Amino acid sequence: MKKLFYVVAGFAIVLLVFYTYLGGFAAPDVTLTTSETMYVAGQPFEGSVEDEAMGQAFQRVSEVLQDKALQGHPANIYYNDPDKSGDSIRAFIGIIIPDSTAKLPAGYTLRTVPGGRQVVRAEATASIALLPKKLYAAVFDYAKEEKLKLEEFYVEWFPEDDKGVLEVPVKE
Repeated sequence: MKKLFYVVAGFAIVLLVFYTYLGGFAAPDVTLTTSETMYVAGQPFEGSVEDEAMGQAFQRVSEVLQDKALQGHPANIYYNDPDKSGDSIRAFIGIIIPDSTAKLPAGYTLRTVPGGRQVVRAEATASIALLPKKLYAAVFDYAKEEKLKLEEFYVEWFPEDDKGVLEVPVKE
């Protein structure tokens, strides 16, 4: 029985160390701020989060950045919350680019996210596997604590490896 306890305890320690290494215990920084205008080049997606086409859209972003067809950071715009809409998502998956004059790769269009809006912004450093859940939870917790109503419009981007940012506009 002692042997089993030591094995389970050892396994738990390894998991905790790995989770810490991935940034699992790092708390996001959350602020209420004013958004800046962003240009996102990419492609729309509508369907299930399990849809293969969504994965292909993310893969295309990676290819466009690797081929240096665009300079920027991976970014996504979500127009609804899939947790509330039964696994159906409306999104625009692409790359934040510095300005609107860039020549876009075939199949890509440009969307402008207007600046000057009050947003709840969360930033965190962690593994990309953990970032979305951490960022969204931090924004929703902050909004609840501050009694803010949020729009169903989410802009997330990843300016560096293992760093993510999420902005959600406050309803006026």
